[in-house]
Amino acid sequence: MVPGRRVSGTGDISVSRKRELHLNINILHSGFSPAAWRMQGSDPRASFDINHYINVARIAERGTFDAIFLADQAAISDRIDFRPLTSLEPTIVLASVAAHTERIGLIATASTTYNEPYNIARRFATLDHASGGRVGWNIVTSADLSQSRNFGLEKPVAHQSRYERAAEFTTVVKALWDSWEEDAFIGDVATGQFVDTSKVHAIAHRGKHFSVHGPHNVPRPPQGHPVIVQAGGSDDGRELAARHAEAVFSASQSLEESLDYAGDLRQRAARYGRTPDSLLVLAGLATIIGSTEAEARQRQEELRELIPLEYSLSRLAGVLQIDPGRLKLDEPLPDGIPLPADGGHTFFRATLALAQHEKLTVRGLIRALNGGTGHRTIVGTPEAIADDIETWFAAGAADGFNLMPDVLPHGLEVFVDEVVPILRRRGLFRKSYAGRTLRDHLGLSRPANPYAIAAE
Repeated sequence: MVPGRRVSGTGDISVSRKRELHLNINILHSGFSPAAWRMQGSDPRASFDINHYINVARIAERGTFDAIFLADQAAISDRIDFRPLTSLEPTIVLASVAAHTERIGLIATASTTYNEPYNIARRFATLDHASGGRVGWNIVTSADLSQSRNFGLEKPVAHQSRYERAAEFTTVVKALWDSWEEDAFIGDVATGQFVDTSKVHAIAHRGKHFSVHGPHNVPRPPQGHPVIVQAGGSDDGRELAARHAEAVFSASQSLEESLDYAGDLRQRAARYGRTPDSLLVLAGLATIIGSTEAEARQRQEELRELIPLEYSLSRLAGVLQIDPGRLKLDEPLPDGIPLPADGGHTFFRATLALAQHEKLTVRGLIRALNGGTGHRTIVGTPEAIADDIETWFAAGAADGFNLMPDVLPHGLEVFVDEVVPILRRRGLFRKSYAGRTLRDHLGLSRPANPYAIAAE
């Protein structure tokens, strides 16, 4: 096992407990590449087929991954004339996956902008009960216009307001999960007492955005709280993560950038009385794997050639929130592109950082992104992929990775069969599951019920 190392509040490495590498699979329908569905052996209908998600989850479970992760889009926000879309509702998909798996964690995305706290608390508590404690909630605030219009708004909610709402939303959800004490359920056939109502509490929340009386109508989840996950590169996003998140998905392009990001998060978390071990940083990582370097590069080029240039330009313009006409293929990005006032900041920053760090033209940036929106991509042999993962992990730049194989399920099968054994031989990754819950896999403690603490 790699010696225990954590990133301190200043970004320096400090010794603490032993660490174990964490791996999630981000099931981006047919794969990370927009052209994945066109590759030989892919199923063009995969994004709509529940069996596809079950199959990918089983492969990941065979590889003892911590969890599968599903993003969400409650709108058509991409070019469906060219590529698959994110469409199936994540918690329903994961309920089906839970019935066909035993150990792997199940992380679903749900927006705090287009939902209500009670419904989300109930949905995730139910899924945690149904899965035996394997669930995580990825908090997003939803910045795009297409989703806004599907919920009665003509423009996205202002950035600061979205995150202010998200912070209060999450506080309410956690209070609802805590509203039943651990031993509130009695179920005593002899006495006829079903629930000890003195141990079920109204939360009586009155805030700027929500008024929720409670209590919850679902007993406290098996994990106490489903694991709270968040991804945000903006200042508001980092503050939300520092306050509430237990795992954070990042989009850093370099080891140094990821070290700074992790250090900043933990420094912020310390202001809320949290310890470094209570927050995991899981870096986004797209992989293109071949048995040789040349084979991997050939696969990368084949996928690139299947992506129309016009699509790549429009997608890049969408991330940067500028007119596509401003993008000149053989020139650098235009100077002075402003940070979107109310758009997504994470991938904007990651894309701009990549272009500036590598001094890329627009054409070069499109090629470097491989059809994506800013996640780091590594191309190479299983040994090279393992080397890269070990370097980041040992340096403390990441506690693990949110993996995005180029094509699913093939890219994941190769990772599980070829990369995971290398990581195990090096003592980086588990050979079998030691626990049954997502908290067990991630090494996170179970939150104590505040009513029990008050009674002590």
